[in-house]
This record gives sequence, C-alpha cells and structure tokens, in this order.
Amino acid sequence: MSPVPDAVSVIAAKRDGRELTDEQITWVIDRYTRADGVADEQMSALLMAIYLRGMTEREIVTWTRSMIESGGRMDFSGLRRDGRTLATVDKHSTGGVGDKITLPLAPLVASFGVAVPQLSGRGLGHTGGTLDKLESISGWRADLTTAQLYSQLESVGAVVCAAGADLAPADRKLYALRDVTGTVESIPLLASSIMSKKIAEGTGALVLDVKTGSGAFLSEPGDARRLAETMVSLGTAAGVRTTALITDMSTPLGLTAGNAVEVAESLEVLAGGGPADVVELTLVLAREMLAATGLCDADPAAHLANGRAMDTWRAMIAAQGGDPDAPLPVAPHVEVVRAASSGVLTGLDAMAVGVAAWRLGAGRAVPGADVQAEAGVVLHAKPGDTVVAGAPLYSLHTRTPEAIPGAVAALDGAAVIGAEGQSGPLARPLVLDRVTV
Repeated sequence: MSPVPDAVSVIAAKRDGRELTDEQITWVIDRYTRADGVADEQMSALLMAIYLRGMTEREIVTWTRSMIESGGRMDFSGLRRDGRTLATVDKHSTGGVGDKITLPLAPLVASFGVAVPQLSGRGLGHTGGTLDKLESISGWRADLTTAQLYSQLESVGAVVCAAGADLAPADRKLYALRDVTGTVESIPLLASSIMSKKIAEGTGALVLDVKTGSGAFLSEPGDARRLAETMVSLGTAAGVRTTALITDMSTPLGLTAGNAVEVAESLEVLAGGGPADVVELTLVLAREMLAATGLCDADPAAHLANGRAMDTWRAMIAAQGGDPDAPLPVAPHVEVVRAASSGVLTGLDAMAVGVAAWRLGAGRAVPGADVQAEAGVVLHAKPGDTVVAGAPLYSLHTRTPEAIPGAVAALDGAAVIGAEGQSGPLARPLVLDRVTV
C-alpha cells in the first residue's frame, strides 16, 4: 500500500524531476481546493516545480481531470428547439490585443441554428476581457443562473456570460496563485486551466484560437503549437470534438483595443463591414465551429451580409438585459499621437498597444478592479499602410487624462516606419497552423 500523500513529499517529488502519481495529484488538488492540508505557499512551490520540471501527458490528464472533479459539470445534451436537439460548440482564445472575435462570432454561428455557450472571462493586464467589453453596453449583465443560460441557448442560440462558481473551482484558486507567482506561462498549467473549464462546461465541440506573437502569452510559435497539441489531446480524450488554430498576435487585431471601441468595431463586422483581419478570423473560426457540428457547407459570410448574424446579436444582448440600440460610452478625453516621419508602416507591436490600452483604464492590474468602458486605443494605420508625417497614428481614449502620458510612453517605438518602397519584414499570415488529433 502506498503511503498517504502529504504536501511536502509531493513538492519534493516534482522538484527532483519525478513523475507524480495519480494519487498524489488527485490528493493535492482536492486538499488545496478545500483548504485542508495544502497551504498557498506549498501550492506555490509545487506550481514553480511544475513550471521548471514540466509534466508528462499522463500527469496533465490527471491534473486536468482532478480540476474538473473539484466542482460540477454542465450538460447541454437536452437542449432542444423546434423539436430537434441542438448541437453545441464553443470557442476559446488564449488572449491577445484587440481580440474581440467572440462578439461577432458567437451570434454568427448561432444564426445557423447551433447553440454557442460562450463562458468568458475578464481582462487582466494587457489582454482584454470579453465580459468587460460587453459591459460597456447599457444594461447588459454577465451573471446568469444555469436556468437562464439554458433558456437563452434554446431561444436565442448564443450566450456570452460568466462561468458559475461551481465550474472547476480548483482552477479559480490556482489561476489567482499562478498570476502572482510567475507561473502563468507553463504549458501544462495553461492547458489544464483552459481545458478543465471547457470540458466541465459540457460543450459537444470546441475550437481553440491559440495566439502567438508579441501580444500573446506564448510569443514563440513552437510553444503555441505544443500548447495547442496538449489541449486538443485533452479535449479529445474527454469526448469533446476539439481542433485548434494557431493565429498571429504580433500586430493587434483590427483597429481598436479597449472596451466600447471594440464593441463598436464588432458591430461593423456584424453589419457586413469591419477591418479585413477581424472579418477573416471571424469567418475562419465560424467555419471551424460549424464544421464541428456537421454543417460543413454552411457559408458564414452570407449571414454577415444578409443581417441574420446581427439579428441574433440583438436578441442575445436584449436577453441579457442590454439595450442593443443604446449609444456606446464615449471617452471625455482623447489624445492623438501623430507620426514622426513619412513612409510605410512596417511594424506595429501588439504588446505595446495592449499596455497602452491597459494604462488608459481598459484593463486591470489586480482581479476585481474596475475598468473604464470608454478607455482604449484606436489605430489609424496598420502594417503595410503609407503614413505621412504629422498624420494620426493612434487616438488614446480615457476618462482619466493623467493616464495619457503613461500610455504615450508605452507606445514609444511601437510603430516602425520605413522609407517609401521599403517592404520591411514579411507579414505573417493571420492563421499560421491548424492542429487536430
């Protein structure tokens, strides 16, 4: 009989590079979640040991399963409309700058008669949060009961809301600890954090948008691919049809980074317009999601053009208390940053733009802090565009003008302007790779 685990022996085993047993993993996750025998400082030490030593595939599977089992699971198999069972599909992005794709994507996919249970989060640091963006819409609320969520999926087809407290509660505690211990960028910990919530959510299919580049958590494409492969493997093993796209986040998506400014841009996409890169990624992900539910021949571009996606958006916003016709908040202070020289914009650093938006009030430094709905950065040029000295490069939106100097400092050197005729580095395609089992 193996000895009963204890926190110190589990930490020491991983510190010394040994595989943790299933029993050790299930014990430490259970005890830490219940605050019974594993203190924050002990879990912090274990997380750092995992960050440095890594985990085997078996360890990651067991760690993820234990996080799922720390709470309840949702079951959407009984969703019905017009006498038929609704297929469910979700999308998860690992986070980036200007990544407002969920906003047009969820109603677009739902407009084909598919249920999209999009349990989303809030922003932290330079990456924006979907719930923060939607809360800039008058009256819209993120918190729904389980009954409200099910009802809205059956009647509207799309829900974007906060996850319930009982969904993988171990992840909630571990995420907060990772954020303050420098262990966020661990592939085993990232994969188990994301997939424990998505598997517990109960969706039938899942499409992952794994970002790489300066504005992503994993800047190296090789690391992003390893994360994608790990998550696809976890989802597939749990019976969720899972695919992943690896997408570029070296340049911000679209022309906005913030809250209300990103909602406005999403509405442009739903109306059949919007920036080309946002439209492209929305359509690519929509095709992946629809194919995962068996609708391989569906044309999502048609539903942007004919207004069906916009109709579903309006129904989704109204169902959650929002007024789809209400004007979006406008910042009382706008500072324009102008180009210092003429030429071709050959580079625009996503991280710098994200930090600037955060400093303007669009993001938060600590969980639970307030954000400004009006805050954000509006871009006036993207790489490949010709700029003229003195022309606007960015508009900085905020309700706190004292934040503007810090945002301007963050953007110093973010834009690289080459001479006319200079091509600069070759632009990467938006979708870099696709990962399946």
